[in-house]
Amino acid sequence: MPRHGRNLNQVDRNASERERRRSIKDLYSRLAFLISTPFPKGSLPELVDQATTHIKQMKERVEMLKQRKQQILEGHISVNADHEVVSGGSGSIIRSSIITVCHLDSILQVCLTCGLTDNLMLISQVIHVLMEEAAQVVTLNYSIMDNKIFYTVYAEPVSSRIGIETLRVEERLKELISPTSC
Repeated sequence: MPRHGRNLNQVDRNASERERRRSIKDLYSRLAFLISTPFPKGSLPELVDQATTHIKQMKERVEMLKQRKQQILEGHISVNADHEVVSGGSGSIIRSSIITVCHLDSILQVCLTCGLTDNLMLISQVIHVLMEEAAQVVTLNYSIMDNKIFYTVYAEPVSSRIGIETLRVEERLKELISPTSC
């Protein structure tokens, strides 16, 4: 009789372990979905690293937006009806476009936020820069809210041996939206 009790106990442990593993797998799947990884390849530690990087980038973005909000509230800068930032007193318009570049494994993620008036020209320039840097666009998603358009571009290297120079791409893309280029 003790043997029979041990077998039931072992079966219960196996079932609970299976349930625990399934639960962890579901949680990792949800994490991959939340950080919008384009392809679910890679190991679990890489997924956690990507999530950590994504969270750090989001924190930086929140801080930057808080500073911008504070500047607007203090009157250092003002915003017109199209949500474009207008400089102090001169009245000249500065593009309120924001671009972030993130390297996820071999995939390059470019997030671009811009006004509706300059969206086609700017996104085509972004794609052109990516092509010049030996990257091919895998996916391009966009959404429109108010007078802003939000693009997410995923690109991969044309050749895995060549790769993509992330810092150079980021510098070139930031030059596109710098106030001096307007």
